[in-house]
Amino acid sequence: MASISLKELNKSYGALTVVHDIDLEIADKEFIILVGPSGCGKSTTLRMIAGLEEISGGELKIGGDVMNDVPSKDRDIAMVFQNYALYPHMTVYKNMAFGLQLRKVSRDYIDAQVQDAARILDISHLLNRKPKALSGGQRQRVALGRAMVRNPAVFLLDEPLSNLDAKLRGTMRSEITKLHKRLNATFIYVTHDQVEAMTMADRIVVMKDGHIQQVDTPQNLYDRPVNMFVAGFIGAPQMNMLPSTILRRGEGYVAVFDGRELPLPAHFDQNRIAPYEGRELVLGIRPENFHELPPADIAPENLAPLKAVVELAEPMGSEVHLNMVAGGRNLIARVSPRYRPDIGEEATLVADMTNAQLFDKETERSILY
Repeated sequence: MASISLKELNKSYGALTVVHDIDLEIADKEFIILVGPSGCGKSTTLRMIAGLEEISGGELKIGGDVMNDVPSKDRDIAMVFQNYALYPHMTVYKNMAFGLQLRKVSRDYIDAQVQDAARILDISHLLNRKPKALSGGQRQRVALGRAMVRNPAVFLLDEPLSNLDAKLRGTMRSEITKLHKRLNATFIYVTHDQVEAMTMADRIVVMKDGHIQQVDTPQNLYDRPVNMFVAGFIGAPQMNMLPSTILRRGEGYVAVFDGRELPLPAHFDQNRIAPYEGRELVLGIRPENFHELPPADIAPENLAPLKAVVELAEPMGSEVHLNMVAGGRNLIARVSPRYRPDIGEEATLVADMTNAQLFDKETERSILY
């Protein structure tokens, strides 16, 4: 079993605390991704799990055993670094075999492990080359292979794809996801790229300033963010945040932005909205929920027109990102490539309120969940 438990885990450098009392339970064979902006504490947390950083307080368990003071080599983990950390004077074969050679296991066992990992990663033809003769993607596969030959219970990956170009990152995302399913090991992966997190993880841990903001499945994070930070960090382009006033209309409520009343769907918890009647809060609408025409599959009562001035149109091939201004606020809308309003034109879009979000202006927390 390679379940991992963090209880009030923290890290300080003198008077500066960079990780604050983290509580997290990771199941055996789970693929967990720690995501957040630079300096949020995600890599430090990973390094504490690896034994590369001393734990300042709290408790770390791997497989039910306390690991706070256990040396890294005895934790049954393997780490894959951002810069690959390959020995330049060694061949691919020797790089992959080196960790096992230090353990003084048999040559036959080492060869079997290296050959098997190379076959899985499709690098068998590279075993006699040195790292300088490899591409970035090939080096990353070697780094993964070096971890695999140890048969660890836990793989720790620290921004392993950040040095690769966009196309290769997409390919390697798929390869690592397939590798996780094949190896049946626990993966803990750190990245600042929310696309990697959304496409690869079983669950995502969103961090900010050394604190966990939310832990959930990728879809739940997208659909039910607990605060404005998570809502803005997950999703690209990021969610539009519009200061709005809540008013009662008949049996329901509307959010008034830029003088226009945007209906709040009936499935929203009315009891949570009621205390905000007459008050200002922040309305969140994702770019894909603005449309040039009313969608036929959305109930008309959940749609509302919204006028905005077009400042920039960014063609993306399958869609266009419209950068717009309404009520003194910048908006981004993802629309069909067939819709091309003129720059400077006031365009009327249709806002789909079905999945809108509402946040308290002061606490920035969602009032819906």
